[in-house]
Amino acid sequence: MPHVLQDKMPRGSDALRGMALNMGVLHEAFPCGPHKGQVFIEMRHAQTGEMLERRELTNIITRDAGILAARLFKDSQEPTAGRNNGLIMLGVGTGAPGNLLSPNAPTREQRRLVTEIGRKAFSATQFRNTDGIAVAYPTNIVDFTATFGEGEAVGPLNEMGLMYTHSLSPATKNPIENGPGTTSPTYDATIDVTGYDILVNYLTFSVMTKPSIAVMSLTWRLTF
Repeated sequence: MPHVLQDKMPRGSDALRGMALNMGVLHEAFPCGPHKGQVFIEMRHAQTGEMLERRELTNIITRDAGILAARLFKDSQEPTAGRNNGLIMLGVGTGAPGNLLSPNAPTREQRRLVTEIGRKAFSATQFRNTDGIAVAYPTNIVDFTATFGEGEAVGPLNEMGLMYTHSLSPATKNPIENGPGTTSPTYDATIDVTGYDILVNYLTFSVMTKPSIAVMSLTWRLTF
């Protein structure tokens, strides 16, 4: 899945207020499921239970499904009423395996950051059109922005992820101790994830050291 990372360093007078790092993470596609679905139909006699007809059909996922997915990821009231149950925070860490300048590529089995050192709730979420322009109506493109201030997430960063968090407090972490980077590296689909943080997108990148005087703003764009 192609991505673009952009680092922008401030000039002159900005350094007096602290160095600001801006990283844009652009995902041009999002693997939130297959591009087609299956439908299983069974029709039985109401009294005898006799099978009258059974079919297995393949259906297409419409483009508008991406709009709904983006809208639900941006803010959903299920399963806990009265709060957002979609994507809530962006976490950063220092534990991506492999070479610091060229870490191993992430896998779909990743369920937590390997060595998380900070997470933040989004400071902004924004729908955008296909030209990248901010719009006030739902689209299949949404930006999630989080900002780490001075003294936060300080270290040699090389991994980050978008997540639903069980707690709304960044200080409370409930990772799933399963998958790559844990003592149980084989993905276990039978685990009940209720009450745990759910990692939705995971990225590894060449090490970028954040000093204590820096402010780092991260924008992660998902295109469904």
